Amino acid sequence: MLEAIALYERIGYRAIPVFEPYVRFAGSRCFAKALTAEIRRPWPVTSGLSTPVRTVAGRPYGRAMTVTRLLLVRHGESEGNVAASRAEREGSLTIDLDVRDADVPLSPTGEEQARALRTWWEGAGPIDEYWVSPYLRARQTLALAIDDAVLSTRTRVDDRLRDRELGILDLLTSRGVREFHPEEAARRRHLGKYYHRPPGGESWADVALRLRSFLGENLDRPVDTVMVVAHDAVVMLILAVLLPLDETELLAFAAENTVRNASVTELVRGGLVRGGLVRGGLVRGENGWELTTFSSVEHLAVEGADITVHSGEDDGLEH
Repeated sequence: MLEAIALYERIGYRAIPVFEPYVRFAGSRCFAKALTAEIRRPWPVTSGLSTPVRTVAGRPYGRAMTVTRLLLVRHGESEGNVAASRAEREGSLTIDLDVRDADVPLSPTGEEQARALRTWWEGAGPIDEYWVSPYLRARQTLALAIDDAVLSTRTRVDDRLRDRELGILDLLTSRGVREFHPEEAARRRHLGKYYHRPPGGESWADVALRLRSFLGENLDRPVDTVMVVAHDAVVMLILAVLLPLDETELLAFAAENTVRNASVTELVRGGLVRGGLVRGGLVRGENGWELTTFSSVEHLAVEGADITVHSGEDDGLEH
C-alpha cells in the first residue's frame, strides 16, 4: 500500500482520507484500504467526503476539476487590419496584402498593444494554460505579452482557433464584393450573416461548429483558468457556444459591440446567478457560463497604447 501511495505521489497525486480507513487517489477510481497512520495529512480535511487532489500549476485541484474561467484575448492590430481599413476608406476594390492570412503579422501598433497586455497579465491571477490560434498575429500577441518560460510548458496551439475563412471574398472590400461577386452579396442578404458561407470559405455557423468540437475536448481538462488568444469572430462565437446564444441574440449583440484589438473578455462558470442580461442585452445562463467582462482595454490606456477597433472578421458585406 505504501509503495502505491509513493508511486502516485511521484507523478503529482496526493492521497486524502475518506471514510476511514479508505484512501482514494485523484485520477483513479480504485479504493485501497489503509491504516489511518499510513495516510499523510499536510492539508486540512473539511468533511468526511472524498476530496481527491492533484497539483496543477502549484495549486491543488479536485478530481472533478474542469475549466471554470476563460480569458479571451483578441490579437493586437495586424497589418491586415490596417490594410483593410485603408482600402475601405479609399474606396478600393481589393486589400493590398501579399501574404496569406495565416502569415499576416502584427503592425507596430499591434506589437505595442501586445506588450501592454503584460500589465493586465501580471494582475490576472494564476493562469494554468494558454490556448492560441496558429495564425502568426495571435502567436505574436501571446509571445510579446507572456514570459517565455511560462509559454514553453503550458501552450496549446490548435487549428480550430484560427480566424474565419472568407474563401473567394478574401482580400476584397465591400465595393470589391459588389463589383466582382454580386451574386454573393445577394446570397448574404438572403441568408444573413450567421449562415452565409462564401464559396471556399466559412459561415459563422461553421466556425461555431469547430469551436464546439474544440471546447468539447478541452473544457474538462484538470485546470481552472485558461487564456485564449485568437480572433474577433472566435471570441464572439465562443460566447455564442457557451452562454449560449441563438442567431438572433448573437447578431444583436455583435451589431452593438466590437471585440477590440488586444482586448480581454472574461467568462466564468459555476456561479449561482439567475439567467439575466449583461452588457448589450446579452443573455447569460443559470448555473452555467457567465460573461463578466467584454472587450476590456483598460491595460492599453494604462500603458499609453493606441486603442484600435477593426472588424477583422468582416467579409466585406454589410451587417
